[in-house]
Amino acid sequence: MSDQTIGDGKLVSLTYRIADAAGAILEQTDLPVTYIHGGQSELIGGMDAAIRGKSVGDEVELRLGPDQGFGPHDPSLTFTDDLENVPPEFRFVGAEVQMQSDTGEVKTFLVTRIENGRLTVDGNHPLAGKSLVVHVRIHEVRDPTHAELSAELGVCNLPGGSLH
Repeated sequence: MSDQTIGDGKLVSLTYRIADAAGAILEQTDLPVTYIHGGQSELIGGMDAAIRGKSVGDEVELRLGPDQGFGPHDPSLTFTDDLENVPPEFRFVGAEVQMQSDTGEVKTFLVTRIENGRLTVDGNHPLAGKSLVVHVRIHEVRDPTHAELSAELGVCNLPGGSLH
């Protein structure tokens, strides 16, 4: 068992659970995810600061409002159109649709609803607008190997991807 504490440049392995304010589990990982603390990844809502100085076996719980988690739900990122205007390969809930803005920015939208001959896509993160409870358990803290540093760990399956 390591007696090292989390700080910049340390390899950290953790598991997490994200629940809504009512306690319903929204996302969870039981297999530890690993990243380099203080590297390229940005963890959700102050998690970086909350786990800094923690050691193997420590657990942390964060309560986050929408602005600290995945931001507020932006209604301008939700569009509804007649089903007949949508290619058949996107006519199911959960389909991912790539859309490009006038400025060339590409964003992924999810089909969230199909009813009454209409299809709705949403470009918001699925957890946008929600108050969240994030529970983290630290499994490993150590100096990374040269190979791990070279692989640029830092964006591998952390809560919500690279969290902001």
